[in-house]
Amino acid sequence: MHPKTPNSGKTQNSAELVQLRQGRVAANTSAPDTLPERNPGMPFDVRFLDALRRVNLSGLERRASTLTKRRSIKGDNQAAWLLRSLALMDLTTLNSNDTDERVRRLCAKALNPLSRDLRQGLGLGDTVIRPAAVCVYHPFVATAAHALRGSGVEVAAVSTAFPHGLAPLETRIREIELSVAAGATEIDVVIKRGLVFAGRWEELFEEVQAFRQACGDAHLKVILGTGDLATLRNVGLASMVAMMAGADFIKTSTGKESVNATLPVGLVMVRAIRAYHEATGIRIGFKPAGGISTAKASLDWLVLIKEELGREWLEPDLFRFGASSLLTDIERQLEHHLTGRYSAGYRHAMA
Repeated sequence: MHPKTPNSGKTQNSAELVQLRQGRVAANTSAPDTLPERNPGMPFDVRFLDALRRVNLSGLERRASTLTKRRSIKGDNQAAWLLRSLALMDLTTLNSNDTDERVRRLCAKALNPLSRDLRQGLGLGDTVIRPAAVCVYHPFVATAAHALRGSGVEVAAVSTAFPHGLAPLETRIREIELSVAAGATEIDVVIKRGLVFAGRWEELFEEVQAFRQACGDAHLKVILGTGDLATLRNVGLASMVAMMAGADFIKTSTGKESVNATLPVGLVMVRAIRAYHEATGIRIGFKPAGGISTAKASLDWLVLIKEELGREWLEPDLFRFGASSLLTDIERQLEHHLTGRYSAGYRHAMA
């Protein structure tokens, strides 16, 4: 499925859903020509930070506003974009009351995210559409890995003393190693925000570099905790340092901050990704997380990525949502698309 650039106020034809019926591209896999080379990182170079020290806040807010107000995605085209949102999702449970059984139920939902009626109504046939990953705390990695074995759905583990990142470095590195050994294929680490406030960029670089080494073949997502970083300048600088140190993805938030993923913050981060790509030829992934709970919000983020980075970034290897309740609203919107009625939320239990 290949989302099109949305046209304002017009209902699109059903070409996107026709592609799904034909099963050309499984929605949770990348097209063969879009697989990105993994980021090898580079030596720390303060010159890469200089261009990011000045941020036009009013310009960013104006750009974010126009992205959501000038674009309208309707009809079959909206349904196709919502299916793309589903396929780009890290289905997440990070609660203090998580249990192995809850994680098993969440994995079962990841394997069968849409009801039989929805699949038949959308004409999906044999096309596989699943979230890209299930994201859990370390104690539940083995449970998720067992439940998802052979499915193509990745197992992501939050790590490095999530959500605060304040444990000793040796402890944080060991946590990564244990999660990888338990079956995690993706590791979401958090940075120490104090290193950003103090401008200790080289120390931050070295810590992320150590995290990358501990990950081995597992992909590294670096959570900046943007709601804690105070300024967009800090967000841009932290983004670039993480990429220089070898991050495969940069991620906005833990979901535990008072302010999580916002479009202005996303613009700063994706423009840092674009600058890094222009300088190195390496494509870095982006993951907004926290507060993305509605289908409409997911469409806003897809439009931002399409316009700022291009179609090739709308693949699970380069873009993810961190979400715990988004799938429920996507299901309700797809049911409305087919029947004209919204179903009750309890009909789409997550776990």
